[in-house]
Amino acid sequence: MTTVSSASPAFTGRDSENRLYGPLPDVQKVDGYEPDHPPRVGFFTDTSVCIGCKACEVACKEWNTLPMDYYYGRQDVIGLSGMSYDNTGQLGANTWRHVAFIEQSRAVDLPMPTVGPPSRQDTPEPDVDLRDADSPGKAQASVLNAEALSEFDPQTGQAGADKQIRWLMSSDVCKHCTHAGCLDACPTGALFRSEFGTVVVQGDICNGCGYCVPSCPYGVIDQRKGDGRVFKCTMCYDRLTDGKMPACATACPTQSIQFGDLDELQARADARLATLQSQGVESARLYGRDENDGVGGNGAFFLLLDEPEVYGFPPDPVVPARDMPAMWKAAAKGAAMIVGVALSAVLGSRRH
Repeated sequence: MTTVSSASPAFTGRDSENRLYGPLPDVQKVDGYEPDHPPRVGFFTDTSVCIGCKACEVACKEWNTLPMDYYYGRQDVIGLSGMSYDNTGQLGANTWRHVAFIEQSRAVDLPMPTVGPPSRQDTPEPDVDLRDADSPGKAQASVLNAEALSEFDPQTGQAGADKQIRWLMSSDVCKHCTHAGCLDACPTGALFRSEFGTVVVQGDICNGCGYCVPSCPYGVIDQRKGDGRVFKCTMCYDRLTDGKMPACATACPTQSIQFGDLDELQARADARLATLQSQGVESARLYGRDENDGVGGNGAFFLLLDEPEVYGFPPDPVVPARDMPAMWKAAAKGAAMIVGVALSAVLGSRRH
């Protein structure tokens, strides 16, 4: 396996193989595999066709025999989040695939009748004598005033416009980064780069140190409570070695999750993005596709319909190792300064 020390070219700025950050044309070769290794594989998740069925979540749990999630500290108890149709909440040691439900609403002017209470400006004033307490006009006016008050409720009011609501759904997973922070931090070899370019956890080797958890810029890898070991998506490494697709991609009914050769997936994603933008979907963008980002690009990347933060993704993920050369240089300068001050003090004391 390739090692990186303080004397490596990576710390001198002359590392043509980009072992700490930047694009890597052949990530398996850098990690010690022979040139005839299999092509790098990955996921392309097209969120524009995700229907939120969670078939991928179920398939992942069934194939990998994952336990149920924790519900307020209790394991194997079905619980409701109370905040969304999404009760999983996030990726974790027991959830390697997570379908996020994101509800968005905004007021838009539409030339059609409203569904909820009419807005005040569209309601004609009743031509009645409101001084008569028993008149039907007084009762009608009271109802209209109550409905006018409801306009201040963002859930029921219209405020002169209809509400346009859309759901954004996305199946999140480990990104299998080109430069994986978790892989860099693991001291035992429990995390390794497979011959397919994926990042895999070996639970029988993990010692539960947890160094990998804060090293992941996406917050994917997690420790299992009561166990201490870390777990995450392995891209079904056992299925890959048998020539099968990962369980989640096999179960997806809309091909929102696409699996295959990473180069082919990237070309397919570029074409899909161009199609959507030509159809007027200006907010569409690719996330994790750029090989010049802070992690060298991802093995699992996404087509999003809004900003990454809306989906819970960091806008500018950076692998911690990227700053290691600068950190060592700063430490060397600090050490040299301390040595200089100490020598000055010693020499100064001898003169006196």
